[in-house]
Amino acid sequence: MPSETFAFQAEINQLMSLIINTFYSNKDIFLRELISNASDAIDKARHTALQNSTELRDYNIKLTANKEDNTLIIEDNGIGLTKEEMVSCLGTIANSGTKQFMEALQVGTDVSMIGQFGVGFYSAYLVASNVKVYSGKYCWESAAGGSFTIEEFDEPVSEYGVRIVLGMKEECVEYLEENKIREIVKKHSEFINYPIRLWTVRTESKEVPVSDDEEDVDEDGKVEDGKVEDGKVEDVDEKATTEEEQPKTKTIEEEVSEWKQLNTQKPIWLRKPEDVTHEEHAGFFKALSNDWDEHLAVKHFSAEGQIEYKSVLYIPKRAPFDMFQSSNKKKNNIKLYVRRVFIMDKCEDLMPEWLNFVSGVVDSEDLPLNVSREMLQQNRIMNVIRKNLVKKCIDMFNEMAEDEDKTKFNTFYDNFQQSLKVGIHEDSINRDKLVKLTRFYSANNTERISFDEYIASMKDGQEHIYFITGESKKAVENSPFVKGILNKGFDVLFLTDPIDEYMCQHVREFDGKKLVNITKDNTFFQEKNEDYEKHLCKKIKELIDVEKVVVSSRLGDSPCCLVSGEYGWSANMERIMKAQTLQNNTGMGMMGGKKIMEINPSHPMIIKLQDGIKKSSMNDHIMKDVIQLMYDTAMVASGYSHEDPSKFSSRIYRMIGLGIEADVEADVEADVEADVEAEELPKMDDVAEDTEEVSKMEEVD
Repeated sequence: MPSETFAFQAEINQLMSLIINTFYSNKDIFLRELISNASDAIDKARHTALQNSTELRDYNIKLTANKEDNTLIIEDNGIGLTKEEMVSCLGTIANSGTKQFMEALQVGTDVSMIGQFGVGFYSAYLVASNVKVYSGKYCWESAAGGSFTIEEFDEPVSEYGVRIVLGMKEECVEYLEENKIREIVKKHSEFINYPIRLWTVRTESKEVPVSDDEEDVDEDGKVEDGKVEDGKVEDVDEKATTEEEQPKTKTIEEEVSEWKQLNTQKPIWLRKPEDVTHEEHAGFFKALSNDWDEHLAVKHFSAEGQIEYKSVLYIPKRAPFDMFQSSNKKKNNIKLYVRRVFIMDKCEDLMPEWLNFVSGVVDSEDLPLNVSREMLQQNRIMNVIRKNLVKKCIDMFNEMAEDEDKTKFNTFYDNFQQSLKVGIHEDSINRDKLVKLTRFYSANNTERISFDEYIASMKDGQEHIYFITGESKKAVENSPFVKGILNKGFDVLFLTDPIDEYMCQHVREFDGKKLVNITKDNTFFQEKNEDYEKHLCKKIKELIDVEKVVVSSRLGDSPCCLVSGEYGWSANMERIMKAQTLQNNTGMGMMGGKKIMEINPSHPMIIKLQDGIKKSSMNDHIMKDVIQLMYDTAMVASGYSHEDPSKFSSRIYRMIGLGIEADVEADVEADVEADVEAEELPKMDDVAEDTEEVSKMEEVD
């Protein structure tokens, strides 16, 4: 029958250009869109069949790549299109048949669809120069120009559904390759509800009998009538009988054509959590994250109500090596699906950066997308889903922490403790929950303890939680600050990760107990001692550039220490900031500030200095050197880096030299005294001779 020509109901040339060049950033998307449309059409057919009590058929989506005529065929056995629908739905951009169908449904009807033949249909022109749509007796055709045609046939092309034939562009013939089609379907449409089948042709090796014409003959063209071996004649009849029992065969190559289902893996998140085995979760996690090991923990849940979505979240057993690299910033392994159709990988809006180690899937029923489905609209739904995902992750952490077997939680904490602390630093809403999950070594515990456990073991009368920050456990456990606290019977937490310094800026107290950094200025460690303040403290303040000098009760057996102000940088924080690649020294003086020197009034060296100053019995030059060296040593012992190491080392060498000179002088004096004694005392032999002579003289007399 003759063809009819219709004009598009929009400025199609400009709009097509927008769709092809702007809406979609990746040509692979076309197959996702067309498969999604086919799935929607099948959904609509199933719904109609159920409403009319019609028998359901074997619904499926078929893909056929024909390299000979350079076409790709996508067909379904869904609801199909009438001529009027072809004009209205395919002839008007973004006019979705499914949208109209959804509007006609009663509120509350459970039907899952995404907009059949809306803008997504025109993504076909990303790869095709010509598109034909067959349904019933009609064929819609357009080359993305200013018009389309609808041709009518005498007989229906297919009994059900729609067949789309794409005439591929020359530069897009790669989409006719079987491996490329498999790759796109696996990434974008693996969890479509209906089977997606690809027409495949493969070569198989096959054994077939040898025909009579192919039997071996001798050189003269005659069949051998006998054969002599080892003096024996082989009978022809016997040989023939043997060959009849074991007929000859040959191997041939044969082409086998068949429909191969591509989406064999079922979406785990759509099943009930209790129906999914550990092995199934392990297999899905490995496929999702490309990890060779099983997951450490899993959270499988669904949300219902105004916002509906299903999700499954996994924690790996080890941290990725590049978890905190800048190139991996704001990336995660959360895949976003909308009604089983893959939309986005590494969705930044669904999970905060500090949870970038969590892998999983989120499948929403009503998440609004833009026309290309590649970008999410910023809206309340995304914020609610994000909030719930974070909550579920924290619940998963707490479940491991509350388990009697601490193996899982210890593994988790060893690998992801820094992520938790980044969460404390960044997430003010969940900060209190995350603080309860932290664990630290302490001076009195060989195993890590929580803040709750620290408070439970606090001594009567202890009002604060004491902690110290440093480079390592070994570096802080012998600190002069720690010994004094331990002497009071208190425990000290060791915070040895660089992120701990930032975390403590946001955690000022826990359960009503103030967190006190014992390397900073604290008035409850200071003592009032007018005698020391009048003499030694005043003298040190004159000789050393410090903010103040105070008498302290926390030093144990150490003579002195240096501390920063309560709101200034600690020694560890100062070390971290100096190590920053782009750090300049502009703010170092302000945040570091002058140090506060604390002295121990019970230490022998401090007592001797105090007496020397009070009695003026110590040389001023020596006193200045001793106090300066005491300050330098306290700076190093307190964790600070010395600004002028050469002067510090020269001062130490000079003190060692004075000690050596004193030892030499003492040795010389000892030698001189020995020589004098040797000259004054007679030898023992001379004394004996004199005694004998005296005896003889007495006998003569």
